[in-house]
Amino acid sequence: MSRKMTFALAFCNRGFMPGELIYGAREDMIKAVTDAGYDYIAMDASLTRYGGIETRDEGLLYAKWLKSHEGEYDGVIFSMPIFADENGAITALQDAGVPILMQAYPDEIGKMDFKHRRDAFCGKFSVTDVFTQYQVPFTVLKPHVVHPLSEAFAQNLKDFAAICRVVNGMKRFNVGCIGARTTAFKTVRFDEITLQKYGINVESFDLSELIYEVQHKADDEEAVINKLETLENYTDFSYVPAANKLTLAKISVVLDEYIDTYHLDALALRCWNEMETYLRVCPCVLLSELNDRGIVASCEIDLCSALTMRAMNLASELPTAVLDWNNNYGDDENKVILFHCGPVAQSLMTGKGTVSEHKMFAKNDPGSGWGCNEGRIKAFPTTLSNCQTKDGKIIVYASEAEFTDDPIEDGYFGCGGVCEIPDMQNKMIRLARGGFKHHTSVGVGHMKDVLKEAFTTYLHYDWVEID
Repeated sequence: MSRKMTFALAFCNRGFMPGELIYGAREDMIKAVTDAGYDYIAMDASLTRYGGIETRDEGLLYAKWLKSHEGEYDGVIFSMPIFADENGAITALQDAGVPILMQAYPDEIGKMDFKHRRDAFCGKFSVTDVFTQYQVPFTVLKPHVVHPLSEAFAQNLKDFAAICRVVNGMKRFNVGCIGARTTAFKTVRFDEITLQKYGINVESFDLSELIYEVQHKADDEEAVINKLETLENYTDFSYVPAANKLTLAKISVVLDEYIDTYHLDALALRCWNEMETYLRVCPCVLLSELNDRGIVASCEIDLCSALTMRAMNLASELPTAVLDWNNNYGDDENKVILFHCGPVAQSLMTGKGTVSEHKMFAKNDPGSGWGCNEGRIKAFPTTLSNCQTKDGKIIVYASEAEFTDDPIEDGYFGCGGVCEIPDMQNKMIRLARGGFKHHTSVGVGHMKDVLKEAFTTYLHYDWVEID
């Protein structure tokens, strides 16, 4: 992101409560936010009584101030140091347009006299009830009451920042669909009109146009020469013939041109078999490099996987991947080998990959498949997610698992990793009966709750529980 994540801070007040506690809350929250590495904006405390929001007029004042800073904040933190007045709160925030975190202070044993008792435990329900009546979405996290300077709130803040990134990054973006769906893969069909309803704009390109652009790129074009150097530094290209390596560089330059010209935030590419037939390359390694650059790239024109990849990329700020549910791992009913030919970001692999010829294409047409980035996926906690479009809705699932360091024999082609998934057999049944595809997307870290909050509370996707 070009700037630090920024939160707009708001504080409640209620006439008969100890308003002096709001001053300390402002100091606490500013410290919590800045210590976590984020930035903040806050309305001048002198404009309202104790710097809090109580009356409708104070709510209107805050709403006007918030509107004047539109685009400068990623979310709002509504802090309740004491019992809140819901009229001022809803007036202030009903048009915020970003995720809202509800934070309420805990009372302390030994400070339960009228001068110090907060009653925010109760007041939080007063606010959330009214926000629900007004259909204004908000986020509530565990524990119900939490001090801003506690470890628990530090985790709340981290999760809320991830929620904001997903919501703000997914509610309107552009995805490129380069090539038509491969005839044999009806599993990756999607409804473009449904996606547009959710703010997802699809830009579609004929693959013949890409091939034409590649074939007319000069070998000595500066962008091609620079890209060739980038790719050679990215992974091991030592086995790739010079002509095929040059073609891969040209394809990468053309993809960059599409991304820049159409402001693409993600893309899905038809990766076989025209590129192999006419250009004599396989574009896996180019997708790997794009994903490592933070530009979500899915193969096999699987646009739905690109969507969940983007969401997890936003949540984790780390690369994501689309993989096949490919092989059982011996007799272990909770382990599966997740695999693809080579589009996995190298940073998710155990080491530098090796660019090889795609064995499936080489079998019938030797020399046609240079471009797989082979290796193994490293061990890390992961989240599995994917979606589908159906009856005008986006339907999504997510589950948490672990990539392990279990070995896969050397003869295993492509880039794979062993993933351990609790209760996997029942989850496979739920995915099959739910009509989900043979792909899943993976991200780094456990983020199911973050995704569910972003998808259901703010983006209004339909959620399928497979756990």
